[in-house]
Amino acid sequence: MMIGTTRKALTYAEYEKLPEGTRAQLIDGELVMSPSPTPYHQTILGRINVVFREYIEARNLGVVFFAPLDVYLGETEVYQPDLLYISNERLGIIGETKIEGAPDLVVEILSPTTAYYDLKHKKEIYASTGVKEYWIVDPIEKSVEVFENEGGEFRRAVRALRQGVVSSKLLKELQVSLDRLF
Repeated sequence: MMIGTTRKALTYAEYEKLPEGTRAQLIDGELVMSPSPTPYHQTILGRINVVFREYIEARNLGVVFFAPLDVYLGETEVYQPDLLYISNERLGIIGETKIEGAPDLVVEILSPTTAYYDLKHKKEIYASTGVKEYWIVDPIEKSVEVFENEGGEFRRAVRALRQGVVSSKLLKELQVSLDRLF
């Protein structure tokens, strides 16, 4: 009979020793490995990247990055969101090797390996650390949900399934047609 076991949480110091390019995230002190994204996942990421870049660069609002890029949110929380936006006012969080704090906006495209984390733990951490807007893109369901941060918790602002348009409150006038993504 096992009385109980304790697992030592990994920290960023241990995580950063991984070889460059390792497909892993540090989630609640656990090293979560994931295979390369599928071609369909990458197609959607490419499309959403174009939409965000065109909008943000045309208005000189900040910068857009896409995975893999580490986002450090705490000693046991280091994620690689599919896409992230950082406003001009917060460019100081861009470090030499990682993003050092919560981006203004994060987009996660669900995959079988990470969907649970994206919908639960990571979502909570993104909210509590100050991500202002969180987009969840589901390639299987062909849906997009946009969540807004209210007092450290996300509230769903809009959801579109298979068709329609989603918009951002943070990035005024940014609208994304699902026809353009899927």
